[in-house]
Amino acid sequence: MSKTVFAFGEILWDLLPNDRILGGAPFNFVYRIHSLGNRGCIVSALGDDDLGREARDAVAALKIDATYLQTVPGRPTGTVNVFFDEQNNPDYFIVPGVAYDHVELTDALREGVREADCLCFGSLAQRAEKSRATVRGLIEEAGQAMKFFDINMRKECYNKEIVTYSLEKADILKLNEDEARELAGMLGMDGSDTAGFCQEVMSRYELAYCVVTLGPRGALAVSESGEQVYDAGYEVALVDSLGAGDAFSAGFIDSLLNGRSLRDACAFGNRLGAVVATQKGATQPVTAEQMQAFESRGMKRLYEDSLQGLAQ
Repeated sequence: MSKTVFAFGEILWDLLPNDRILGGAPFNFVYRIHSLGNRGCIVSALGDDDLGREARDAVAALKIDATYLQTVPGRPTGTVNVFFDEQNNPDYFIVPGVAYDHVELTDALREGVREADCLCFGSLAQRAEKSRATVRGLIEEAGQAMKFFDINMRKECYNKEIVTYSLEKADILKLNEDEARELAGMLGMDGSDTAGFCQEVMSRYELAYCVVTLGPRGALAVSESGEQVYDAGYEVALVDSLGAGDAFSAGFIDSLLNGRSLRDACAFGNRLGAVVATQKGATQPVTAEQMQAFESRGMKRLYEDSLQGLAQ
């Protein structure tokens, strides 16, 4: 059954030395949610500039609902300057003061989010006062909608107040293993035991679920009832990892919204993320036939040793 999912946050261009790619975790997530047959609404802002117009054209081409995609005159479209060192390790600078830092809480947006089944938000787009106030207003207006906090801790773009407020309002926390260690340190928790960390953060902030993605080694999901699910990774021919984590999030949320079990949600998100990692870019289509072929292929699994006892 189709659900309505709002994703608040950054839509931006990654400016590479010889290319540029449209992205941002909420944008990638909402594209994948839409591709699974839901109504995915991106809540963000673009500048009244060439990059903004190009981005809006790309959103339209992907058939993503742009009802709540605002234009902010006088503010540039979001960009990230990506650099590589001599060993080809990336570094980046997320440009501040851009359009998505100035998303306005309009009456239409208030009314729209009241119909949402899920509201997804992160920390990056809360770095500026205007958008921070807007996402907090959306959280209050969203009522009983599932609140999905995909933390996405980007350097110099979050603080403890932003993170703890978001945890207090969320139903689901999703993060990767590096972010889990960082968050554990911020909150004074032991981050050496991933499952134990999940249980502690869930207890402290009354979360329904905590999900930690482990890169090629799969994902761990823990529920407030004490259920612990680990789904191992897949050995795939990696093309690039852009959007793989966001695809996991989309598959996981789509499954939960449609009443599937935690194990099924974790497994489907994991498979979808793995398939996306075999393609170039975050917004290549994935068909049902591709998913079926992947499932029937008997792929080699990659395990996190400490969690093997939770795998099926």
